[in-house]
Amino acid sequence: MSTNTPVGTAARPLRVAVVGSGPAGVYAADILTKSEAVKSGELTVSIDLFDRYPAPYGLIRYGVAPDHPRIKGIVNALHKVLDRGDIRFFGNVDYGTDLSIEDLRTHYDAVIFATGAIKDADLNIPGIELEGSYGGADFVSWYDGHPDVSREWPLNAREIAVIGNGNVALDVARMLSKHADDLLVSEIPENVYAGLKSSPVTDVHVFGRRGPAQVKFTPLELRELAHSKDVDIILYPEDFEFDEESDRQVQSNNQTKTMVGTLTNWIAEQPEDLSELKASRRLHLHFLHSPVEVYDDASTPGRVAGIKFERTELDGTGNARGTGEYVDYPVQAVYRAIGYFGSALPEVEFDHKKGVVPNDGGRVLDAAGSRIPGLYATGWIKRGPVGLIGHTKGDALETVTYLLEDRGNLPLAAAPAPETIVELLDARGVQFTSWEGWLALDAHERSLGEKATAEAAGNGVALTRERVKVVPRENMVSISRDGVAASV
Repeated sequence: MSTNTPVGTAARPLRVAVVGSGPAGVYAADILTKSEAVKSGELTVSIDLFDRYPAPYGLIRYGVAPDHPRIKGIVNALHKVLDRGDIRFFGNVDYGTDLSIEDLRTHYDAVIFATGAIKDADLNIPGIELEGSYGGADFVSWYDGHPDVSREWPLNAREIAVIGNGNVALDVARMLSKHADDLLVSEIPENVYAGLKSSPVTDVHVFGRRGPAQVKFTPLELRELAHSKDVDIILYPEDFEFDEESDRQVQSNNQTKTMVGTLTNWIAEQPEDLSELKASRRLHLHFLHSPVEVYDDASTPGRVAGIKFERTELDGTGNARGTGEYVDYPVQAVYRAIGYFGSALPEVEFDHKKGVVPNDGGRVLDAAGSRIPGLYATGWIKRGPVGLIGHTKGDALETVTYLLEDRGNLPLAAAPAPETIVELLDARGVQFTSWEGWLALDAHERSLGEKATAEAAGNGVALTRERVKVVPRENMVSISRDGVAASV
């Protein structure tokens, strides 16, 4: 189709590629389709959503613990957007491998990067490289059945340290301490269930550098800890320190007040003699601990044998400072969960200190700080891995607003016809999946859940499994593509 045709009309819609089909990418596509310019008929758009994984939803499928009750609601909302049929989904397409920036710019007038962040932030302390020291994000990927992660995970530690006081740290700690049988109601893959079932863990310790009023997790995450069966939660009175800033935060922030209230209630109800606690597993919450060193010992050289912390104290501003007092904990595994970090995108400038694509409100910048026409970013790759999933809506709105402002000055695609990108992927032998393919995979996973439910009933166990997640990439692709072929 000639690029002389006015862009944004029925004859030549504005062609937009979104790279990443997690909440950030789906929200951006949805906001663009619902913009006033589109609703009024002033503009028409044609949007293709690309993901390196065969299935959509990004962080929701591969970054949130499977026992979270809120997952279903978010998935349902994203499903409704993609099921409308006005946004095409291309799964199993890796930007930088299957498609280059030149390819995208040839076929689209604008590109929005929404690739998120999947790596662990570094924790630069001695011994962090020892065997038995892991990234929390890597563990999350394993228990969520990420197709590019080994299906095996070393779960042989009885005592475990989790470093971090955010939602991911609590997810990791809960999954490590929770009994595997209690996770069967979720969609965890069979290999994850088998691994957790064999775990000998007895104690999981979660450590935060500051006090109870400075934690970064949410009330929902905290309360979920108390829902684990046969797991006692243990807190320590010496960790409950509040300075002037803590008091201000408690009085001015309802979320902080709720969490501090929950924690103080728990410790008030805790027996003075901890031997009265009879659960087979214990989840310890520690505050005012700053990690100093992970160490091994003569009996296990090269393997984690313990972790050293410096006790901290609050300085009146809500921050913590060292006290010069050190404490050791014998553990056989350490998980760092101090945050995620973005990954560089091929052929796009990257800020390696912040882990983001440099941008001005979502407009991607080059090395000199100048805007690159037609390139945009949203979500964690735009602003860093902070905030809750809902925050990505406002983020996407900002980016889409700028894209719409720029639409008269975008570098027009040379080959904008929708079928040309399909022809390109086919010519390169890319086994891409579609939305219809996801529906086939979704139905397959649900059938696995029905089968597991029936098998449990046959064994006299009352268990309902809505789905069982498929893990191997090749299986996901074949089920998706075969399902579409069978329906044609």
